Amino acid sequence: MSQLENIPNHVAIIPDGNRRWAKKKGLKPWEGHDAGAKNLEKVLRANLDLGVKHITFWGSSLDNLRKRPLREKKALLDIYRKYFLKLIDNEDIHSHEVRVNVIGKWEDQFPETVKKIIRKCMTRTEKYQKFFLNFLLAYSGDDELVEAANSLIEKCKGKVKRITSKMIKENLMTRDLPPVDLLIRTGGEPHISAGFMMWDLRNAQLYFSEVLWPDFDDKKAHEAIEDYSRRARRFGG
Repeated sequence: MSQLENIPNHVAIIPDGNRRWAKKKGLKPWEGHDAGAKNLEKVLRANLDLGVKHITFWGSSLDNLRKRPLREKKALLDIYRKYFLKLIDNEDIHSHEVRVNVIGKWEDQFPETVKKIIRKCMTRTEKYQKFFLNFLLAYSGDDELVEAANSLIEKCKGKVKRITSKMIKENLMTRDLPPVDLLIRTGGEPHISAGFMMWDLRNAQLYFSEVLWPDFDDKKAHEAIEDYSRRARRFGG
């Protein structure tokens, strides 16, 4: 366990740079995604060892699935199939008692063969409460907030005069997740994409790395947490 004193409770990761990593090495885009999936195991282990309780990983946006070439999309879905199949019996998952959650519109977008494996992974870990590994698949923050607003319109219908922060949170896809303490984005592009977790990021510390995701290993993850531990959080003050 880490000796750092100020460990974030919730770390969210935007793993940018898989395709650029593959291009630099003369590989196909999906080979970059595959390398990125393998790297996640190192980063997950580092976060667990440091004591980060909630880890949220953005696996794909809605646009990733709608706009990417068909062959790349098929390869990406196959990576999900293989990765979640591996997670079902992953030693780190079970020894650390990590509950796996998958959030987004993956039920609408994925083929049944992949959905079946994801559901099995979630079922196998549903009783664990020590750590939480959340995957955002077919997820867009813009879409999440619009869906929440529409849900509130349907539920309220004149019953309430004022929408509260609590009501908004209760209608998000990420309703069961705590606020994000630290957002890590790799790939050298310091911005937020597609409204990523915009409600839960409102008081988060941001950490941008030039390193492309497949090369952002356990050591780099430790450096990001260490950087966070030195910061004083002001929560908008």
